[in-house]
Amino acid sequence: MGVTRRVFLRAAVAATAVGAAGATTTALAGTASAAGSPPGDVVGKITVGYQGWFACTGDGAPINGWWHWTQNWGQPPSPTNTGIKCWPDMRDYTHGYQTSYANLGNGQPATLFSSYDQQTVDTHFQWMQQYGIDTAALQRFNPTGGEGPTRDAMAAKVRSAAESHGVKFYVMYDVTNWTNMQSEIKTDWTNKMSAHTASSAYARQNGKPVVCIWGFGFNDNNHPFSTDACLDVINWFKSQGCYVIGGVPREWRTGGAGTRTGYTDVYHAFNMISPWMVGAIGNAGESDNAYNTYTVGDEADCASHGIDYQPCVLPGDVSGRQRAHGDFMWRQFYNMCRAGVQGIYISMFDEYNEGNQIAKTAESQAWVPTNSGFLALDEDGTACSSDYYLRLTGDGGKMLKGQIALTATRPTQPTTGGGNPPPPTNLALHKATSESSHTQSYGSGNAVDGDPNSYWESANNAFPQWLQVDLGAPTGIGRIVLGLPPSSAWGARTQTLSVQGSNDGGTFSQVLGSAAYTFDPATGNTATATLPAGTTARYVRLTFTANTGWPAGQVADLQVYAS
Repeated sequence: MGVTRRVFLRAAVAATAVGAAGATTTALAGTASAAGSPPGDVVGKITVGYQGWFACTGDGAPINGWWHWTQNWGQPPSPTNTGIKCWPDMRDYTHGYQTSYANLGNGQPATLFSSYDQQTVDTHFQWMQQYGIDTAALQRFNPTGGEGPTRDAMAAKVRSAAESHGVKFYVMYDVTNWTNMQSEIKTDWTNKMSAHTASSAYARQNGKPVVCIWGFGFNDNNHPFSTDACLDVINWFKSQGCYVIGGVPREWRTGGAGTRTGYTDVYHAFNMISPWMVGAIGNAGESDNAYNTYTVGDEADCASHGIDYQPCVLPGDVSGRQRAHGDFMWRQFYNMCRAGVQGIYISMFDEYNEGNQIAKTAESQAWVPTNSGFLALDEDGTACSSDYYLRLTGDGGKMLKGQIALTATRPTQPTTGGGNPPPPTNLALHKATSESSHTQSYGSGNAVDGDPNSYWESANNAFPQWLQVDLGAPTGIGRIVLGLPPSSAWGARTQTLSVQGSNDGGTFSQVLGSAAYTFDPATGNTATATLPAGTTARYVRLTFTANTGWPAGQVADLQVYAS
């Protein structure tokens, strides 16, 4: 029972001449973004690869085994039967499955999660929401074999979690070792996966459902597909109205040992190109080499063909001591953002098999089985909280979106005070909204879509006007943060507004009286309203009576936080 993971040897990078680590070829962040598409669910966004492929004996999954945790899925994980390189932090899961490892260094039992448990998937998507991750690419390998029923069930679980937590998702087909791929991928989409595009959480770009095909053009026996077969599949998905992403070799443009020759037309047929970098780089210097050798030229080639560009960023292999307490990953974020890429793909969210995950991971030997030999996130002597790479990814997303300045210095420290609490959850994100009015296409939903560049604007010259969000249930709330687009084109302004709350949507009570709030681009174009202690509301309404910058109420980002 082989494990089909997308690993390519770093030795291949030595076969390709790359620029010196100190090279300084630079493109200004955002300058190339006009070539492809406007912001959507993948353009301008952070996408994470989501495997969802871990199961445990006794979890009820059709596969009925220790799927991907071990080499022999019929036996529990142990030091002699393992398929992973590091240990997850299990503190946020309500249920774990006992392994045959010794206890953790702190004496707690060595348990692992099952992706088949809905609570596991909900936990993962809650992390995505908390740490600012926009979209998850659900990995789907050949579904016609014994793994198929479990993968089908996982798609439904991911859909449910994405809908519950306001995160987008899409299907990413990995065609590795898929013998009858050309016909079966179409059947699978038609009969099964296309149904998920009806979900409000299914990712769309340019109004089209997103599909990714990973594996065309790789020069190995696991990807033997002809150019005709590849083009047929790409064009078929386009005929179904899909926006098609291609997971391609890093050398797709330059040529080299990793790519087949004669596949240029295949690559240029995609709507978005996402080159694979796992195994190609392992430190910040190699990231700089890749930036000069691949990224800058790739971005220009995509721009000239009207294709969006979504390169890969990886945290590094824990077992290979690549992470350098975040310096390796941040250098990649910096290189991608200064090149002006259209999106970033993180490999991976939950890839404990390659030690390349950003999901919460054992932070020290106290949280690792004593007989495992696994390294923890503090492997280089620097303490890192278990959520560090989630926090770092959140900051990378802010830099991609222009919410923080382009910087080569990571803004997030490996640890935080007070036991590393997660960032507060924005309770209003992707929730239902209503309004007194809006002008043109600037509806109320723009205020909670997570995109700082879209905004609600009320009818002009018609104060008072109101904007409202439904949190879904009566909730203790303590703070509201309002934002306007970060562009310098939005000058400073002061808006006068009050805050009301309701538990039934009909009877509202005053929470904060009318007050003036100043928005200044120099300080992020945001304003905060602190609510009285004990405030509880399901419906939160803001009533605007004045705006010194425009004769209407304006909000690009409505955030509500718990008390």
